[in-house]
Formats: sequence, structure tokens, C-alpha cells
Amino acid sequence: MLKAKKTNAEFMKAFQRYLKLERGYSPNTIEAYMRDVEKLDSYLQANNKDMLDVKLDDLEHFSATLHDLGIAASSQARILSGIRSLYRFLVLDGYLKDDPTELLESPKTGDYLPEVLSTREVDILESVISTSTKEGVRNRAIIEVLFSCGLRVSELVNLKISNLYIEERYVRIMGKGSKERLVPISDKAIDELERWFETRKHEIKVKPGEEDYVFLNRRGSHLTRTMILIMIKEYAAMAGIKKTISPHTLRHSFATSLLEGGADLRAIQAMLGHESISTTEIYTHIDTTTLRQEILEHHPRNIK
Repeated sequence: MLKAKKTNAEFMKAFQRYLKLERGYSPNTIEAYMRDVEKLDSYLQANNKDMLDVKLDDLEHFSATLHDLGIAASSQARILSGIRSLYRFLVLDGYLKDDPTELLESPKTGDYLPEVLSTREVDILESVISTSTKEGVRNRAIIEVLFSCGLRVSELVNLKISNLYIEERYVRIMGKGSKERLVPISDKAIDELERWFETRKHEIKVKPGEEDYVFLNRRGSHLTRTMILIMIKEYAAMAGIKKTISPHTLRHSFATSLLEGGADLRAIQAMLGHESISTTEIYTHIDTTTLRQEILEHHPRNIK
């Protein structure tokens, strides 16, 4: 027997609770899901439709509307993925018998390879940072930790001192869905962190409750994702790097460097905290020159 009908707003609140309490998603992930669902809600309101009355035709028209608005295929696919999650929840929770998204197709996105920095480019990026200021010391440590550990920017801003195991050379990361993973940390990253901790001890007045955060702003509070994005873009411009980069570029560069160094894809998956190996494959990028060299060196027909 199906549950009693609710308003669209009530369904959305119930879905939000489900994502938080049952799926264990982070606030950032939940916020992204809710933004996608709100787009559907706006469409339904404009067409006087309730969520439970939606059919496949309605969803296909909604998808076409996203296209007409000029939303990129990759963003359309992400929005529709959020809608599918909503309707799976409505079926699981007993509000619907059948899932109208079951036959809903996503737009073809093609292969997308984000920008990647070589180790040399990361070195150039770090070289333009003046360590004569406390912010400079901190920012070099941030870039090195992002590149050495492959962290998401949300994981970096929430990194805690209590999760650093310097002697053992690893950090404990709480990733998406509150999933914990252990990531090795390089000697260079440790050196930059120790330099930052020394500076922080003498030059930063830490706000109560912020003591365990690794990276702090000049007022003693932990950083935001936006601050790190702006900082990296400014240093990239100073370094003459023409690529469009962000904190995520350093995560992708981490994965690419490991792959080119011969690391197993499953090991990279574990270090990045990916649930599916297919996600890790998107992060791997070997240029044709490297690939050709690998074949020449390792294929049995080429070994003398």
C-alpha cells in the first residue's frame, strides 16, 4: 500500500533527510543533489504538476528544456542523475510503485579530460609563492598537499591535525559519504606542513574551536573552498600557466602522475576515494607520446 500524498516541498525535505541520515552524504553533496531537484520542482510548478504524477514524457520534456537553456551535456547528465536518485527514494519509501526515470536517457557527454599539470608545472606554480608572508608559507603547503595527496578541496579545508600521522607518513581523510581512507603523504608535503605549523604557532591567533584545523586564515578560522580556488588561479596567472586550473586540477594531476609512474589503477582508486573504478578511469590521462613509449618498451614483440 502506497503512503499518503505530500506536497513537492515535503517530498524534497524527506529526500534531503534521506540523503543525510541514510546515505550519509556530506553537506556539499546534499546541497548539489537539492539544487538538481529544485530545477525539476521549478519545472513542475510552471506546468502545474505534482512529483508523484510525473511520467517519462514529462521527464524527457524537462531534459529537453535543460538543453534549450544551453546547459552543458555533462551538467544535464548530472542533474538527471539527481532526479533519478529522488525517484528511487520515492519508490523505496513507498510513495510510488513504479519509477518514471527507469527508461530516462542521459545526453551523450563524450570523453572529457580535464587539464593536468606536470610535476614541473606544479614546481613552477609553487616557485612564484613568496614565503616571506605567513599566507605564502601556508599556500605553498596547501598546493603541495593537494598535489601530493590528491585531496578534494572540501577534504583539504576540513583536514584536521589529529588526522595527520607524520611519523607514519600518511593522512586520514574523511571523504564523500563519510567514507574514511588513508593516503600516503610525501616528504616534500611534510616539509611544507612543518614550515607552516612553525609559522602558524608564532603568527596566527587561533579562534576557539578552530585549533584542530590544519589550514587557517589570518583571523584564525579555517579556510573556505572559494578562497583556495581564487588563490590557485592567481598563482597560475603569476606563473604564466595558460591552462584553466582549479584545486581539482591538482587532484587530477596526482592521479595522472601515479598512473604514469606505473601505479595500479585500483590503488589510485583507493587513494582518491572513488566508489567505482570507472570514475578513476576518467581521471587518468596519458598522452600519446607516453603511451607509444610504453608500448615500445613493454610489448613482448618490441623487447629484444
